[in-house]
Amino acid sequence: MREGAMDNLPTILVTGINGQVGFELLRSLQGLGRVVGCDRAALDLDDPDAIRRVVRELKPALIVNPAAYTAVDKAETDVRSAQRLNAEAPQVLAEEAKRLGAVLIHYSTDYVFDGAKDAPYIETDATNPQNVYGRTKLEGEQAIATCGCDHLIFRTSWVYGRRGKNFLLTMLRLGAERSELRVVADQIGAPTWSNTIATTTAHIVAQGFAARRAGDAAWWRQRSGVYNLTSRGATSWHGFTQAILGISMGEKAPNVLPISASEYPVPAKRPANSRLAGDKLADTFGLQLPTWDEALRLCLTY
Repeated sequence: MREGAMDNLPTILVTGINGQVGFELLRSLQGLGRVVGCDRAALDLDDPDAIRRVVRELKPALIVNPAAYTAVDKAETDVRSAQRLNAEAPQVLAEEAKRLGAVLIHYSTDYVFDGAKDAPYIETDATNPQNVYGRTKLEGEQAIATCGCDHLIFRTSWVYGRRGKNFLLTMLRLGAERSELRVVADQIGAPTWSNTIATTTAHIVAQGFAARRAGDAAWWRQRSGVYNLTSRGATSWHGFTQAILGISMGEKAPNVLPISASEYPVPAKRPANSRLAGDKLADTFGLQLPTWDEALRLCLTY
């Protein structure tokens, strides 16, 4: 694309580009605008003044914030770090977006719920986080909504990909090392590929930018709010592991034994039910996400 043409495109600021979702967003958003990706060295989200300085220098039309403190168990003792990254940084980004008249896209989690519901959660269900990670992510959501900038908050779950640290990569490693694995079977949710999150985001951004070019200045404001963004269907961690190893190892896969969450104690309590209903996103943006097993097979053969 010619440099002059690029100058006419909106600037898109993407945080956390070394993370699973950030890395994918940096690729999926290409062509929709002048994409500026920032790692921690370029944008320290622990520093509110640095956030303000970078945003004011770039003057983005869109801020996409996948960066987060995601060490769920460590957050139980490292509360201040989780608070700064998951709650305070999104608030500053929202304030700067409102100041510029920009849009903020932010990602949240199924962990804002307690998991007691016996059906998939919808966006308006009462929140009740059971751990520090979930609580700080909810505070980030609330700060964005209170600020009043145009925004989309996407709650997702059980995120995995082919880079970074995640359940998929851990099970692939353990599957190659052991003849038997014991995996929790009484927690259910929708494993969601980082690429699915990024490409879905890009489709929605394309809709929003097209609407704005057509003169619909209210498009983002009318759609601002919280949306569930996960793969369709659900499984347990045990079922997810069986699928991972079955696809990647076939008959050489180790035996995977189901256990209860109580048999695998961890510092942070997890919801027993992490299912999120995707009807609102489908109805609003006309997008149907793949099932979790379809996406997993694509990821493993990608």
